Amino acid sequence: MREVQTLVVAAAEEGVRLDRWFKRRWPHLNHVQVQKLVRSGQVRVDGGRVKVDTRLAAGAQVRVPPLPDPPKEGERESLTERDADYARSLVLWEDEEVLALNKPSGLAVQGGTKTLKHVDRLLSAWGEGVDRPRLVHRLDRDTSGVLLLGKSPAAASSLALAFAKRQTKKIYWALVIGHPDPVEGVIDLHLAKRGVGDREMVVVADPLDDDADTAESEYVTLGSAPEAAWMALRPLTGRTHQLRVHMKAIGHPILGDPKYGDAASGALSAGLKLQLHARRLILPHPTRGVIDIKAPISPEMRAGFKRFGFDEHSAPADPFEEPMHRRGKR
Repeated sequence: MREVQTLVVAAAEEGVRLDRWFKRRWPHLNHVQVQKLVRSGQVRVDGGRVKVDTRLAAGAQVRVPPLPDPPKEGERESLTERDADYARSLVLWEDEEVLALNKPSGLAVQGGTKTLKHVDRLLSAWGEGVDRPRLVHRLDRDTSGVLLLGKSPAAASSLALAFAKRQTKKIYWALVIGHPDPVEGVIDLHLAKRGVGDREMVVVADPLDDDADTAESEYVTLGSAPEAAWMALRPLTGRTHQLRVHMKAIGHPILGDPKYGDAASGALSAGLKLQLHARRLILPHPTRGVIDIKAPISPEMRAGFKRFGFDEHSAPADPFEEPMHRRGKR
């Protein structure tokens, strides 16, 4: 596309994130390309600058700059039969509208300049065009666990809206250094992105900063070892790296985290990958009932459990519904 366009957000797209709105229309664009267009101000909504995670309102006018052309017919690298079989081996749940995968640690959700292997590429196993499942949320590259997709535009829009309206219940497991005190609570600290490119970090920010976003996480201690704790974490908002930054902020970085860990957690993590797993996801089905999906822990997470002596089968299904002490805020 070689010209500037102004497109109107449809009623069915109410609440959809800006980056996902772009991906639905121009699926050949990767996440990095969309980020650059938005951050440089080339993309605007109702005349104003926005962020990639801005939720769009029905009727909003989106300025779309000239975009790279999609690959010509036959240029897209086709999946091998082995890749397609691997993609299907990750399925936790599938019906005519919803697909859930157990994303492995180390596999990016979307591609970029240096990322050629990613979940988005594997979705070709289900077909192209209208048959291609659509991502409705993301997990960090090294976070394993439940990843949800819609198998039609309508289903994807419904699922994305459930995330936007906080109708989802996400439960993560993590291993952290030390023992949080109190053993359960809510972390309510604003976050903002700082830096550029590979050096970008998410940090705790002053609520009055223009780029600060509200971020709230609930936590419960499930088990303790001499130097580490097994945590259940529930993000009540959906900020980038939220759980990793929040646990660092209260003095208990997640083990195996090279970006947000410290010297002590790095030493204790020797040989371990990021100890963060999207264990369970509960949300309304696009047309009927409720989806409730659990993901078995990854080999990387199992190595951490073995090192510190935790038993994955000893955790309650939903630690946030168990009788609890009064929760404090930090």
